[in-house]
Amino acid sequence: MSSRATTQHGTAAESPVADSEPVAAVVDSGKPAEPDSRRGTAADHAPPPEIPRPRRDGEGLVAAPPRPGLDTTAVLPYAGSAASTRTRRLRAWMLTAPVDLVALLAPLALSDRYWRGTLFTAAFTVTIFATGGLYRGRRHMSILDELPNLFGRLLASAAIVAIIAALRHNSVEYMAGFMRGVALSAGLVIVGRAVTRALVVTARRRRWVEHNAIIIGGGPVAVELARLLRRNPRYGLRFVGCVDATPRSGPGAIPLIGTLDDLEERIVTTETDVLIIAEPDCAESVLMELLRRPASARCDLWAVQRLWGSHSPGGLPDHIGAIPVVRVRHTTLSGPRWLLKRTSDVVLASVALIVLSPVVLVCALLTFLEGGRGILFRQVRIGQYGRPFHVIKFRTMRPRDDEEAATTWSIAEDRRVGPIGRFMRRTSLDELPQLWNILRGDMTVVGPRPERPYFVAKFSAEHPDYAMRHRVPVGLTGLAQVSGLRGDTPISDRARFDNYYIENWSLWLDVKVLLRTVAEVLGGRGR
Repeated sequence: MSSRATTQHGTAAESPVADSEPVAAVVDSGKPAEPDSRRGTAADHAPPPEIPRPRRDGEGLVAAPPRPGLDTTAVLPYAGSAASTRTRRLRAWMLTAPVDLVALLAPLALSDRYWRGTLFTAAFTVTIFATGGLYRGRRHMSILDELPNLFGRLLASAAIVAIIAALRHNSVEYMAGFMRGVALSAGLVIVGRAVTRALVVTARRRRWVEHNAIIIGGGPVAVELARLLRRNPRYGLRFVGCVDATPRSGPGAIPLIGTLDDLEERIVTTETDVLIIAEPDCAESVLMELLRRPASARCDLWAVQRLWGSHSPGGLPDHIGAIPVVRVRHTTLSGPRWLLKRTSDVVLASVALIVLSPVVLVCALLTFLEGGRGILFRQVRIGQYGRPFHVIKFRTMRPRDDEEAATTWSIAEDRRVGPIGRFMRRTSLDELPQLWNILRGDMTVVGPRPERPYFVAKFSAEHPDYAMRHRVPVGLTGLAQVSGLRGDTPISDRARFDNYYIENWSLWLDVKVLLRTVAEVLGGRGR
């Protein structure tokens, strides 16, 4: 984009806005739009059927020209600077984490005597920082805000490392030299943090890095947030516009770029990266359903805190112009969290196949003795994003035909299931071949249990939240199953537990589900 267009945009964002001024959405000229006397009815606020797509002029993205009849109070597609267009995928941790790692490894430049301890200290400290939220995105960046948490975690890391080193090396001289290196790296971490924070804030102020943001809400809080984002580029957000259930009327009401039903379309059209929830005029269940949709789930999600005294995760309060905001975790598994889960799946499935191979062979032999040939059977199940795949199990009975296999809900009381098959179902040993499904990537160790296409269609039509289970791969075991939701139990309860698992996933939650699964299997409380 030309320097002239960039200057205009910067002026609109940084110029003060009078408290009595209605906040119009930012347009190409960088000025509030002209008042519209027709603004009083909801019909006048209805978004146009199609917003012109942005075009490229060789130097960056520019907003498409308005068409006749287009409400100029609506936000036109992306009109950010050329630099911010190229840096949209950047996040602050991409700068902070490498600098932290270099600072922690700095003692190796002075001496390689303590290289093992230094490598362990660096890895351990970065892990503690990550679990403590020191690499989470923040809107108000200040080294002074982070210092208490930073000091505390550096001291905890140093203390643990010192204890381990003392147990391994019974030498005062060795310990003194090693701890001098730890102290040096801790000081460099603090200096590095101060430098990286200053660089990030500078990049935001100059609009080298900014992310398009849509505010979900149209009330007084949304109006104030819009003003703050226009005035202060230091938060790294470019205000694109507001969406809400219906336009609000009255003095100071903010014009909308669409309703909640238009949210996904507006995210794509304006290339939005960030959503801010600011007291929208809709039920929480409606809002959650919108945020679970693919376009919304890919955005960073922030929310204005409504309860006095509530705090952000990790004990680090955050705000936009003294309006407290909190980062909301993604409603689906993606990015580093999904990489961590997939890695743990591959390791667990590989180890389990090796360790349990004698048990698998015994189960195969017993299945052959009871039912003859065809000890394994494959059945179509629905996996992630509704994709079908073939699940592998030990055969415990032979259905009359394919229709019976696809549409019969439970065979727990079927007399065709023999003693061995009943035992294998009760102990879930018939599920062991699904470890191969996990290695292939069809399934995960812990997740919503897979179901047949007939029942997925039936339950999705009856229970709105059921289809949302398929945001992640299906699992060998799940939170719903270890919570007693097996067999003829309410599908709505299963869907609620599965969605809770997805939205609150952690490695420790997987460990808890696996431990409870072992207890279920040993107790014979299967199907």
